[in-house]
Amino acid sequence: MADPLADVVTLLRPSAAFSKSVSGSGPWRVRRAEHGRPFYCAVLDGSCGLAVRGRDRVILEPGDFVLVPAADAFEMSSPTPPTEGSETMPVEMRPGEFRIGHEDGPADVRLLVGYCTFGSPDAGLLVSLLPSLVEVRGQTRLASLVHLVGEEARQRRPARDLILTRLLEVMLIEALRSMNGPATSPGLVRGLGDERLAAALRRMHERPTASWTVARMAQEAGLSRSVFFERFRRAVGVAPMEYLLDWRMVLAKDLLRREGGGVAEVAARVGYGSASTFSVAFSRHVGLPPAAYARERGVREVA
Repeated sequence: MADPLADVVTLLRPSAAFSKSVSGSGPWRVRRAEHGRPFYCAVLDGSCGLAVRGRDRVILEPGDFVLVPAADAFEMSSPTPPTEGSETMPVEMRPGEFRIGHEDGPADVRLLVGYCTFGSPDAGLLVSLLPSLVEVRGQTRLASLVHLVGEEARQRRPARDLILTRLLEVMLIEALRSMNGPATSPGLVRGLGDERLAAALRRMHERPTASWTVARMAQEAGLSRSVFFERFRRAVGVAPMEYLLDWRMVLAKDLLRREGGGVAEVAARVGYGSASTFSVAFSRHVGLPPAAYARERGVREVA
């Protein structure tokens, strides 16, 4: 059966932009404005505070991991931060290793932090299916994965980029599948945490070409049509048919970019009975006809 979470992470095409080891001592505060860059942090020793715009400040302990798939503005600080308004500049002690707060003496906290990029042109849509903040407590396995990412990012060994891509995919999937429950913000992860909705989501990903209706999705979930519709919308954040349309368009754009197949062929592979119906839906959703979209991305002519 299809794995929707793996599908989304794979299509995001993550790659490592920067990874570093950070140690801190005494009071410190670092503020960042990332304009949508994915940010992650694992706490190895000690504790620190994290405040993401729009959320309450949290204290992170050893073994904790956080991922902000589209970071805007956030602040990290010592558990008791310095005077409001002050900011600490990290000092690079050696390549890939930084110190914050007091430069001398033993460290109060050790962190592994980094940024990654998502290579998919549909990153915005795909990220919208993920929680706005991924917070996993006490999973040392994630800290080990982050350590491997950082180690690989700092070295120029053969197949480095391929290894980093695979490690990041594993890290993201491990983080996302480690969280579930009603406290998770609406999105695919929360939907997959609901056993009934997960059955329908997996079937949609497994058979995107099927003639889906809300009633048929509800049948897969073992729920009435009305209960399924409301439960899906609350958990995933969009209506069932809207989710299906978004997913079909993501698949279509990926096929057009990678393979440049004919419009009729792509239409059939994403669940449309005719090229014309697909072209109308694609143009309305993307803003370009399929052939123009493919040409704009340097793919050979499609017809």
